[in-house]
Amino acid sequence: MPGRRASSDPHPAPDTASDVIRWAAFSCVLVPVVLVWYGTSLAGATGTALGLAAVTAVCRLLLRRSERCAERCATQRGGRHTRGQTPVD
Repeated sequence: MPGRRASSDPHPAPDTASDVIRWAAFSCVLVPVVLVWYGTSLAGATGTALGLAAVTAVCRLLLRRSERCAERCATQRGGRHTRGQTPVD
């Protein structure tokens, strides 16, 4: 059947960090627009946008660093950390 995948094909994991960053960038644009719409000064909305952009940049940096660390730890431990105390039923 043309629509079926072979069972040996791994399903790609979703890139949740990119999704989070995409939504955060969207909010960096949307929040100041809403603030101006509701009467906040342009300077206040700009300050808010810069603050959100700074927080987004730091979060992106930390998420990417965490992903790299997780990949490195997984390859060093053989992909999965198990202890001898795991019960088997």
